[in-house]
Amino acid sequence: MSIEYDEKGKFYTNVISKITVSSILQTTTHLIRGMVHVRQGERLKDELENSESYIAVTDASVYDANGNAVYTSPFMAVHKKQIVWIMPADEEGGGETG
Repeated sequence: MSIEYDEKGKFYTNVISKITVSSILQTTTHLIRGMVHVRQGERLKDELENSESYIAVTDASVYDANGNAVYTSPFMAVHKKQIVWIMPADEEGGGETG
């Protein structure tokens, strides 16, 4: 890893800092729960709109239409064209009233 400093002491590196967002992704056939890695200061939407074809999901669990876990993996690359919708898991059920 290389680190460069400018005259004001600001540093630059080739490593991109990302934060993990617990997320739920609906694909055309399955529901995926896991951690999506987003650049600091950006949103899930921004991650979907970048030029990469795949989105990285860690600690992924894949569920079928009946809600049964059919697959788990420490890493999964999901093709963005297969994603129908995505949301942060902490907003799950946020619209419900009781």
